[in-house]
Amino acid sequence: MEQGERVESVRQKQFLAAHTACHDKVYRYFRRRTGGASIAEDLTAEVFRIAWEKCRQGQELPVLMVFGIARNVLRNHYRSTVRSQNLTQQLERQRTADLGTDDGVVTEALGRLKPEEREVLLLTYWDGFISAEVSDLLNVTAAAVRMRLHRARKQLSELLRPEQTTEDVQR
Repeated sequence: MEQGERVESVRQKQFLAAHTACHDKVYRYFRRRTGGASIAEDLTAEVFRIAWEKCRQGQELPVLMVFGIARNVLRNHYRSTVRSQNLTQQLERQRTADLGTDDGVVTEALGRLKPEEREVLLLTYWDGFISAEVSDLLNVTAAAVRMRLHRARKQLSELLRPEQTTEDVQR
C-alpha cells in the first residue's frame, strides 16, 4: 500500500467514525431548530461536506468539532433566511410601488385577490410571461394558469367597478 493510499484510508476511517458517531444527533439538532425535515437533511449534508474537507486537511473530527461546524452552518442558514425574507419584502414593496397608482385602488384590489390568482395576474401583465411560462414557474398546468387568469381578471374587474362607478357619478 502506498503512502497516498494509506493517508486516504485513514481519512476515510476518521470521517466514517465521525459520521457514525454523530450523524443522527446532528440531524436531530437541525430538525428541532429549522422548519422541516428537508432543511435538516440539507444542513446535515453540508456539515458532513465540511467535515470531509477537515479530514482532507488532516484534522481529527471529535463530536464537539462536528457540532461546532453544525452551529456555524445553522447560523449561516439563519442569516441566509433573513436576507432572503428581506429581499422578498423589498421586491414586494418595489412591485407595489411600480404599479403606479396614485390612489392605491388597484393595489388594494390586487391585495384582495386570492394569492394564486394575484400571482398569475402579475406574472402575466406586469412581468410579461405567457401562460406556458407561468405554468412552468408555478409548476401547474397551462390550463390551470388560464383558469386562474380568467378568474383573476373577472374578480379584479368586479373589485374595480364600484370605484369607477362612484368616480363617474361624482363628475
